[in-house]
Amino acid sequence: MPRDLPILALSVRQPWAWAIIHGGKDIENRTHGSIKSGQMRPGQICIHAATGLTEEEYRWSVYKLQQVGVTPPRPDDLVRGAIIGTVEVTDIVTKSDSPWFGGPCGLVLRDPKGVDPIAAPGALGYLEWAPSGAVVSPRPWMMRYDRANGDDRTRDLFPDLNQSFATPPPRPYPKSKPAD
Repeated sequence: MPRDLPILALSVRQPWAWAIIHGGKDIENRTHGSIKSGQMRPGQICIHAATGLTEEEYRWSVYKLQQVGVTPPRPDDLVRGAIIGTVEVTDIVTKSDSPWFGGPCGLVLRDPKGVDPIAAPGALGYLEWAPSGAVVSPRPWMMRYDRANGDDRTRDLFPDLNQSFATPPPRPYPKSKPAD
């Protein structure tokens, strides 16, 4: 493991991990139970991009990220199964004015720094990570995501084209209850 990186990491699903490092996401939402059982506390940590990502999760996250003015990379350009950066957790809160806060609790983040991806397995809560394996390859749906009629030229012609939503996509996650 590189000596200058923290030994503790938090595994976050994409594109939220990308948003922490590159998109200004200053709160990572968790339940009170996950913070307690994961022994989460303030301090310097690595951000691990989890391996899982469904098309429904990606569509929902694009919609939510657009609401705060952020456009994530295409799903096949998101690194998964690797350490992608570091961040300092400065506090754990149950209320915040940040547009990123969705509760019921949040890790307050600052000073994100990207690193070249380092393949590593993830786990729930804070984990002691070590390099292992390989970065996860894109799934087939990721390779064809948002291409018009299967025409690969769309990506080359309009690489920064934002996806728009006439109606919000369905939420793929259960809604958390607010903290007491």
